Amino acid sequence: MFSGSIPALVTPFRDGAFDEKAFRRLVDWQIEQGSSALVPCGTTGESSTLSNAEHHRVIELCVEQTAGRVPVIAGCGSNDTMNALLHMTFAKKCGAQAALCVAPYYNRPSQEGLLAHFSYLAEHIDLPIVLYNVPGRTVTDLKPETVCELARRFPDKIVGIKDASGDLSRVTDHRMGIGKQFCQLSGDDELALPFNAAGGVGCISVTANVAPRLCADFQAACAANDLEKARELNDKLYPLHYAMFEDASPGPVKYALSRVHDWLFDELRLPLTPCNAQARKDVDAALVHAGLV
Repeated sequence: MFSGSIPALVTPFRDGAFDEKAFRRLVDWQIEQGSSALVPCGTTGESSTLSNAEHHRVIELCVEQTAGRVPVIAGCGSNDTMNALLHMTFAKKCGAQAALCVAPYYNRPSQEGLLAHFSYLAEHIDLPIVLYNVPGRTVTDLKPETVCELARRFPDKIVGIKDASGDLSRVTDHRMGIGKQFCQLSGDDELALPFNAAGGVGCISVTANVAPRLCADFQAACAANDLEKARELNDKLYPLHYAMFEDASPGPVKYALSRVHDWLFDELRLPLTPCNAQARKDVDAALVHAGLV
């Protein structure tokens, strides 16, 4: 259903407010540069500091500006099942093609709780769900057996996963436990090459915010089984992948975007702050290495 390079879009701010004009330009640029789908309101989009009204406006504007050119996978995750359903209901009404739903964070549900949470969402709204597992942020780990059970129960609703567990063996676990129709997307840019080799079909990417064409070309090379080209592009992108996390994300990627475009600013919302001097130095060097500045 989804594949290729899919940026987890930043949410541009200016003077504390959502910068709608800059976001529209970002959406257009991403599509022009070859991104195959867009994810608004993910982790990189600072969804945790958006009000529900802002969250919904970002989704609405992304769908509107995309205008059907690529799919929109709206970030709808919450540690409150009812709030996740609220986001999904709005995303469906707007015309999003799917919802990206992170495993509930902070309250640390059991695997049974995760089954109940995602089952409730699948049963109460007709919108495909891409699971999002990022235990480094949520603490809760969506285990392969839970993923396989959800896909078995709801084959038309639980359609894929963004896997940021860092455990590459899970790609095979999911492929053998569910099948090739289940869409596996890496949540870690630096692991995208081995992830695709194991059966993945793309990446929901931080780096693609600032290097959309390189990331799209890299994913196209993987899909064509052109390993030599994929390695060449991966080497070009590799320092940038790591620079994106030299300080709290999305600080570095917002700084990188401000270096590439004069209409984007590295403004974040507290408790996040602009990235430190060392991170900026690393980002600058990575941008040069990738040929982006």
